[in-house]
Amino acid sequence: MDRIECQWCHSQNPPGATSCVTCGAPQDQRDKVSDSGWREAPRLRDMTEFRFSQSTCQVEGELVPVAELSLGPQDWVYFEHHILLWKDERVPLTAMNTGGGFKRTLGGIPFVLSVAQGPGRVAFSRDAPGEMVVLPLHPNQELDVREHAFLVATGNISYSFVRIKGLVNLLHGGNGMYMDRFVAAQLPGLLLLHGNGNVFERVLRPGEKIMVEPGAFLYKDSTVQMQAFQMNVKTGLLRHGMYLAEMTGPGRVGIQSMYVHHGSD
Repeated sequence: MDRIECQWCHSQNPPGATSCVTCGAPQDQRDKVSDSGWREAPRLRDMTEFRFSQSTCQVEGELVPVAELSLGPQDWVYFEHHILLWKDERVPLTAMNTGGGFKRTLGGIPFVLSVAQGPGRVAFSRDAPGEMVVLPLHPNQELDVREHAFLVATGNISYSFVRIKGLVNLLHGGNGMYMDRFVAAQLPGLLLLHGNGNVFERVLRPGEKIMVEPGAFLYKDSTVQMQAFQMNVKTGLLRHGMYLAEMTGPGRVGIQSMYVHHGSD
C-alpha cells in the first residue's frame, strides 16, 4: 500500500496513520492556507507522540503545550535552562558552551543552555500560551530562529547565534535582537519551537519580499535574507519611526500572531 506523505515535514508515514511519526502533525486534516499564502502550522493534538533516533516525544496540553521526552541511552538534547518543567532523577544536566552566550540576558538573568542526557524522561514548556512547532532538519539544513523561541534541539544539531542590529520597536525599547542559528550536519535532527499565539508559515519565491514586525518574526530558512528597514510615518506634525524586518526569498518564513519583545543587553 502507498505510504502517506506528511504535508508539514514531508516524511513518509504508514497507511492509516492519523499523525506523522516524525513531527506529530495530523494526517487526517487538510492544510489551511490563507489567500495571501500563509499556511497555519499544524496544531498538535493532546497526547500526540512522535519519534526521533531512539527517543520519543509526547505533546501534552494545547493552551501551553508541554514536550515530554523519553530519551534513549545514547540521545541528548539541549534547551534554555529556565524552560525545564520536570525530569527523572537519573537524567543528568550539564551546561553547554555557547561561545559567549553568557553575555546575553533575559530579564537580568544570564542566557544559559543546558544539556539533558538519556536514558530517562524530561519535560519542557514555555511560560506563555501558544503552539508547539516541530521542524525536522535534514543534513546540511540551517534554520534561523528568533531568540527565546526554541524549546529543545537534538544533540546532533549545532548551535550558534548572531545579533541583528536595528530590529527594535520604539514602544518597547532595546537596541537589537539575537537570532539563534541551528544547523544539521551529517545526520538529521529535530528542532522544537514555541510560537506565541498562532503560528503561520509562508514560502517566498526567489526575490520576493515581505515586511514583518520584528516581534512577529519566529523563524526562517537560511536562504531568506533579513535586514532592518526603517519606515517613517507622519501623523500631523509628528513623525514616528517604525522598524520592520525585510525578508527576501527564496525560503520559508514563520511568524507568530502574539508579539513578544524581549529586552536584550
